[in-house]
Amino acid sequence: MAEFTIRPAAPADGGFLADMVVEAANWRASASRPRPVVLADARHAAYVSGWQRPADRGVVAVDADDRPVGAAWYRLFGADRPSMGFVAAGVPELVIGVRPMWRAQGVGRALLRALADDARTDGYARLALSVDHDNFARDLYRSEGFAVVAADAGRVTMVRRLR
Repeated sequence: MAEFTIRPAAPADGGFLADMVVEAANWRASASRPRPVVLADARHAAYVSGWQRPADRGVVAVDADDRPVGAAWYRLFGADRPSMGFVAAGVPELVIGVRPMWRAQGVGRALLRALADDARTDGYARLALSVDHDNFARDLYRSEGFAVVAADAGRVTMVRRLR
């Protein structure tokens, strides 16, 4: 397993988080879309636009040379502007992305665990996410305590209780 560490995300990480939104959107190699196309979609852009708002929290995995290889972060969305995995106001929705060559090496799991710890410390009772029905990452989410609470148009919304 390759070496990596986890650090808090900072305002300067916004560009890398946008890269990770693109990775998350392009999880299926056979249907890859260019970065400008993904980020032109308001549903995807909402996860990074104006990063870092006061309630935004995130973590970044970096390799031994301090290069970012993955990130997980959460944002709050209102009922008037819901995201893809919106559950309720006050329930942050997380996004996670890992560079392809770093997948299946424990990076995603470490990011999820660190972010869940941060959310718990920040006083949140739940975390939500949205994932395609056939995305292999669903197994990771299930193994980390996320459960399906809604299904719609090829996607599921999953929630993890933190308390």
